[in-house]
Amino acid sequence: MTSKLLNKEAYVWVWLPGTTTPVVAGKIVVEGRQILFNYGKSYLERENKISIYAKELPLRSGRLPLLDGLSMPNCIRDASPDAWGRRVLLNRTFGRKSTRIDTAEVDEITYLLESGSDRIGALDFQHSPTEYIPRSSVNVSLDELLESAKRVEQGEPLTPELDQALYHGSSIGGARPKALIESNNKKYVAKFSASSDVYNVVKAEFVAMRLAKLAGLDVAEVILTQSSHKDVLLIERFDRVHSSEGWERKCMVSALTLFELDELMARYASYEKLAEIIRYNFRDASKTLKELFSRLVFNILVGNTDDHARNHAAFWDGDMLSLTPAYDICPQSRAGNEATQAMLIYGNERRSKLSYCVEAAHHFLLTREEANQLIAKQRQTIEDNWLIVCDEAELSKIERAYLWQRQILNPFSFERV
Repeated sequence: MTSKLLNKEAYVWVWLPGTTTPVVAGKIVVEGRQILFNYGKSYLERENKISIYAKELPLRSGRLPLLDGLSMPNCIRDASPDAWGRRVLLNRTFGRKSTRIDTAEVDEITYLLESGSDRIGALDFQHSPTEYIPRSSVNVSLDELLESAKRVEQGEPLTPELDQALYHGSSIGGARPKALIESNNKKYVAKFSASSDVYNVVKAEFVAMRLAKLAGLDVAEVILTQSSHKDVLLIERFDRVHSSEGWERKCMVSALTLFELDELMARYASYEKLAEIIRYNFRDASKTLKELFSRLVFNILVGNTDDHARNHAAFWDGDMLSLTPAYDICPQSRAGNEATQAMLIYGNERRSKLSYCVEAAHHFLLTREEANQLIAKQRQTIEDNWLIVCDEAELSKIERAYLWQRQILNPFSFERV
């Protein structure tokens, strides 16, 4: 392993609300098996300063202690690449050998420093406390991005141009092939199919996201397009705002950060607990609780069992939280009828049954009657718009049959407790 892959410190830069250029907020350093953060003196003296996330990193001097059970601040871990981005970075460094290297062999600070600068949220990481040098990409076509994603999956080295193009998106989360693109003053995450897909995941996610919007959920805008005769899903980024001065960035934290859990403890995350956090820490809590309940119901109705705590997030403005638009709503493959959600629904129950949602409704400040009415309305919306959205996505008869009443409106969802 090269020394390039062993980093013990990094400077944390942040885009403050309403600004288009970052300022240095502080530094993270390795201490034993932990990564600790401290704010810079100049940052603490700023009039417009905000905490990166007050629950974890309050605005005070000195190295800040970690919350129980964590090895680094979760609000900073949120900005680190997940499975796909790590594979891209290993490919960039090791080429064909990358498929034989465990992503855990590279330290977390290196992943932060080596991944692209246009990461989700408002943070970036630098070797310098005084000079900000963005790790940007060249503009390439979707065809070239598809080719580079294919090479990473196969463990083949990238050309310098494709290397830079895919590297640009290495900091965004998730396990699937993706990249970042910009067009007409909008930024998008582009998702591609994977060689291991057993069904058209790209189209399935488009269908689910479109149905979610028709059902009244607050969701990210999506566009389905093609490149090199392959489907590509474009998801408009909601953490970026274009202004005459440039791009503003919105601070974000994942639900995993709100739960104060790391990945190993994520199985304990629950919708009930998230509802409690919302009641005490979010703007417009009542409306937000209904939105979260609607997302839970919709996930079950369309077979999205990948609703883990990193697939829920909130904006942070330095004072309060607000729920981001929904994203990553995608019907997941299932062997039989029975399925379970990634987050607990009611008590210790996570089986994908709407009856558990009704049992949990009071945590979302809803009556059982209101919960049943919401479920019935979503179901009707899906039934009424299914063929329309399938036509929009140009799903074949086989693709429709694979989803309908298997992932989407599976009878198991309607079984009583």
